[in-house]
Amino acid sequence: VFGRDINLILILNNLSSDRKTVKVDMSASTILYTRRTVAEILKATTSVELGSKQGKHIRVKIPYSHYGKYLTTDKRIQVTALCEVMRTNGLKLLVEKTIILEDTNIIIKLPRRIVVNKAATLEISYANPLPEPVSRCVLLVTLMNQQVKINLARLAPRERSKIYFEFTPRRSGPLQLQVDFSCDKFSHVKGFVTLAVAPS
Repeated sequence: VFGRDINLILILNNLSSDRKTVKVDMSASTILYTRRTVAEILKATTSVELGSKQGKHIRVKIPYSHYGKYLTTDKRIQVTALCEVMRTNGLKLLVEKTIILEDTNIIIKLPRRIVVNKAATLEISYANPLPEPVSRCVLLVTLMNQQVKINLARLAPRERSKIYFEFTPRRSGPLQLQVDFSCDKFSHVKGFVTLAVAPS
């Protein structure tokens, strides 16, 4: 989840009956969806001794403080482990994993029934998933081809808040509502829901 530390485990298994020494070069970078690197956020080297048929776990932690300021709106991190088995003429194994961080969830609560030409109130809640405060918070609500911009108060670390949004539908049938939340530390966290508008 975006805003939390990332905990990973690399599992190494020695499938042979000989002892092995494995040098592991770990690295992690924030990337774009095109896989282009934005910034390197982790670099570590370790050496592991594996006995006959033995497996070992290497734990890796990427704190939010390391990745937060380098993450793009794609919220992708690529983690790579280059494992070199020593004394085997440079036998190497590359392990890669792409992590897509989950966004803050926007929760939209609807009234039980929405009727044409009657005012309806929605509850929209939004959160700051970060361990630091955020300011310049803006909510863009798009409904019935109209966009409403709402400036919000700053949010404390991990704080959740909500607003009430009133509207009057002009026709029955399905209606798409989209919410876009941005602030000074991240942008374009989206939530959407389809409303069913009943005839009067």
